[in-house]
Amino acid sequence: MPIVTVIVPWRESPSRVPAFEALQRWYAEYLPEFDLRTVDATDGIFNLAACRNVGVAALSSDEVVVINDADTLPEPAALREAVAAAATSGLVHLPYTEYRWLGESGTAQVMAGREVSECTVEQVVETACSGVYVTTRRTWDAHGGQDERFRGWGFEDAAWYLAHETLLGAAPVRHAGRVYALSHVAEIRAGTHYDANASLMERYRDAAGDPTAMDQLVSEWAERKVA
Repeated sequence: MPIVTVIVPWRESPSRVPAFEALQRWYAEYLPEFDLRTVDATDGIFNLAACRNVGVAALSSDEVVVINDADTLPEPAALREAVAAAATSGLVHLPYTEYRWLGESGTAQVMAGREVSECTVEQVVETACSGVYVTTRRTWDAHGGQDERFRGWGFEDAAWYLAHETLLGAAPVRHAGRVYALSHVAEIRAGTHYDANASLMERYRDAAGDPTAMDQLVSEWAERKVA
């Protein structure tokens, strides 16, 4: 497999450094043909959606890219399968059917060298739609990417999923496998920005299933480049 670019939204904070270092070690050991690049797209409040969009925009239209959160370890086989499929499908791929949050105890076990699949799991989410995405810039542009009006933390991934379903006519493609989310100090999900994110999410829910309404919503902030 040729070298694959991995975009990692990243702004250093003390509690997140161990997880990010574990991610770097994971790729070096299990996925050495993948090239990690960090992206921080804004000077103000950290914006996950903007990081993902900026990272994808720097690539050629048909280059396959992995968008990987700085705290989430993907399984190699599922990720390689998703990369191969995303090149031609016209859809975003999720290299997992099970999202495992390890919590403090499971994360400590990973850091101590235990095989990640054998570590303590605090929560399993089978409907998760964040953590790791596989796409091309052409596919990302076709449904507008992720809405950069979601500032701080919360909702950008769920809104993106609805836009993908509505504008591309299908849900992102899942591949059998797991991702493992490592623990760190939780971000505050409250306050003015969080409330604004929640209100914007309601607009995405209202537009879900209606391509015209969704196109209008996405077009408020981004130009869709339909393939």
